[in-house]
Amino acid sequence: MRLHPPATMLVPHLSSEDCVVGGFDVPRNTMLMVNAWAIHRDPDLWANPTSFKPERFENTKQADVRGFLPFGMGRRACPGSGLGLRTMGLTLGSLIQCFDWKRIGKEEINMVEGRGTLVPMAIPLEVQCKARPIINKIFT
Repeated sequence: MRLHPPATMLVPHLSSEDCVVGGFDVPRNTMLMVNAWAIHRDPDLWANPTSFKPERFENTKQADVRGFLPFGMGRRACPGSGLGLRTMGLTLGSLIQCFDWKRIGKEEINMVEGRGTLVPMAIPLEVQCKARPIINKIFT
């Protein structure tokens, strides 16, 4: 979620009054756009910002992790963020438990990002999945 947020830019907002953002004077009714992709890779906020290290989130509350905003933050944060995070964990767990996965090619997985609002992979991942016997108990 940090390295590959659901959307690179968060939903734009209008400033309700004159304010200062990052040292810049922002007049009232200015559209503000937040680049979550850049914030999630900012070396001032994250040690080794391009490294995947889930342990950096262990023993912390969501409110304690500054700079992690795949769903925005504050009063205008996505109301479905809790559901989204839980659903993603449940979905990933189900995919791991119910299927055997195998890469089609021998080459390393290339995580280079393509272009677009939702940041697709430049080279799509191709895998083969086979249902495990446990899945028969679920659907019978």
